[in-house]
Amino acid sequence: MSAEMIPAGSATAGTGGHGGVSAPGGPGTAGGADGEDVLLEVHDLKTYFPVLGGILRRRVGNVYAVDGVSLDIRRGETLGLVGESGCGKTTLGRTVLRLETATAGSVRFDGQDVLALQGRELKRMRGRMQLIFQDPYGSLNPRMPVLDIIGEGLLAQGVKDSRERTKRVEDSLEAVGLRRDYTRRYPHEFSGGQRQRIGIARALALRPDFIVCDEPVSALDVSIQSQILNLLVQLRHDFGFTYLFIAHNLSVVQYISDRVGVMYLGKLAELAPVAELYERPLHPYTVALLSAAPQVDPRVKRRRLVLRGDVPSPVNPPSGCHFHPRCWLRERLGNPEICSTVDPTLTVAGPGHTVACHFAERTRAEHEHLVAEGVPSGAAVPPEAAVPPAATA
Repeated sequence: MSAEMIPAGSATAGTGGHGGVSAPGGPGTAGGADGEDVLLEVHDLKTYFPVLGGILRRRVGNVYAVDGVSLDIRRGETLGLVGESGCGKTTLGRTVLRLETATAGSVRFDGQDVLALQGRELKRMRGRMQLIFQDPYGSLNPRMPVLDIIGEGLLAQGVKDSRERTKRVEDSLEAVGLRRDYTRRYPHEFSGGQRQRIGIARALALRPDFIVCDEPVSALDVSIQSQILNLLVQLRHDFGFTYLFIAHNLSVVQYISDRVGVMYLGKLAELAPVAELYERPLHPYTVALLSAAPQVDPRVKRRRLVLRGDVPSPVNPPSGCHFHPRCWLRERLGNPEICSTVDPTLTVAGPGHTVACHFAERTRAEHEHLVAEGVPSGAAVPPEAAVPPAATA
């Protein structure tokens, strides 16, 4: 990989326990000994979409896609974000990148207020914040060759020299394990894994500091998923990238992340270092998610917590704790009124561990009891994850 592609001012991350890299304080820690080197700060972010009705198409309500999320992402860290479909994960990532308009709150990137940027300042900032899309085919223009697909962003950022643009495109392809002469090919000439590598190369070409990975492996075969995951880990090691990694697969998130946030119906339910969250979850929703994670070893005893009912509508979310209509712990506690009347705030429950639950300590005790009965404490890392990142999908 070319040293020219390393983003200016980016420190190369160290080696982590998964064969990848670690956060400033090591994998799964809350931060370095010298404090937090925060790259992205999100505070009370809200993104509402209007619901229009009537003949005049007036606003009659809102879709509360992101409803007061606060989190920090440290430089060189991978923050995983999990939750059911429709919980607001993708909208959060797109709002941070200014692809969606925030209703309220603040987003600060490297000390700058992202939501206040306009014109040239916003354009420069966009070069430092990139997105890897979920669909490796739909995100690529089928009428453009790879050179133009990747080079389009460079051209928009002011790289007018065609020879320099071509070289940076070829360097990006080489960095993701593809041949340099693939620049003349079109998207339909590649496999799904190769197309996703092209999408990663497009983000890589602009030398960003921060990348939002929006379910980048969910549309790929399992064997190809492991190659793409290892590629992302290797790129983070080489270039010091910071990731917001959005996914459904708990095993994938456990493998690649330093910290994990759990979202439910537009809110952040729990945030903790990866080892802490998988071993000692403090939110009933997190416990239910972990109990549903598939196990590789068939000998592992398992008892799943099946949540009752469907996810409530984000147009009319429940009062109090959004999770209380489906909460298994609330039923065991005799349906306390506080769950349905008071919205819990994120509170510190340990080093780097925050949770939004009125009965977090009771959740810990119940989880330990469930583990003893056979509910697994965490998702197992798939054995395919050992595929070398340099292998071409």
